[in-house]
Amino acid sequence: MTSPPKAALLEEFATIARAMSAPHRLAILEQLAQVERGVEALAERIGISVANCSQHLQQLRRAGLVASRRDGNHVIYRLTDDRILVLMDQIRQVAERNLAEVEAILRGLSGGEEPPTAMDRDDLERALAEDRVILLDLRPDDEFNAGHIPGARNAQLDALAGAVRDAGGRAIVAYCRGPYCILSDQAVARLRAMGLTARRMAGGLPEWRADGRAVQSV
Repeated sequence: MTSPPKAALLEEFATIARAMSAPHRLAILEQLAQVERGVEALAERIGISVANCSQHLQQLRRAGLVASRRDGNHVIYRLTDDRILVLMDQIRQVAERNLAEVEAILRGLSGGEEPPTAMDRDDLERALAEDRVILLDLRPDDEFNAGHIPGARNAQLDALAGAVRDAGGRAIVAYCRGPYCILSDQAVARLRAMGLTARRMAGGLPEWRADGRAVQSV
């Protein structure tokens, strides 16, 4: 029989799991991993009502996953802990290994082929220093301007050819928001269909920043 202290501890752990059990809440965490935002901006990005977004944020705040501050008449939200990024990535990894549906979705993003292995961030940092790769940031302009990997080029899916026209035999590495963002997967598939060598970076801008690596803003 579970002791009262153990039961209480498990209940608190379950609070975290419940807070992350809704797709919209995972989307909110992904957005806040890029830059702190107000509820209106979050609701617009995710495509839900402000009232619904506020309810999700309250669940995340009760679980200690987000914190807030006032900026005039606005309430601005942020992640409380970089380890939330690790937890999000672990969820993706467990899902990839154990849910056939996830594997099928990711394979579909790669045109039915096995996607190439993601590039380790240490290896990418060395390759950038040696000018051996072109690095593409697939996030929207405002996220790129708020912070990006030095040397990265902001590129959209419908303009990839122009972004890499000077590749000159260099490999191309793409990144976006983190473990749940599929923009880099889509970009890699399109670049490989063009006959170019491409792969995505392991993680995204938030993981790069959490490593303590340099980030540049516009």
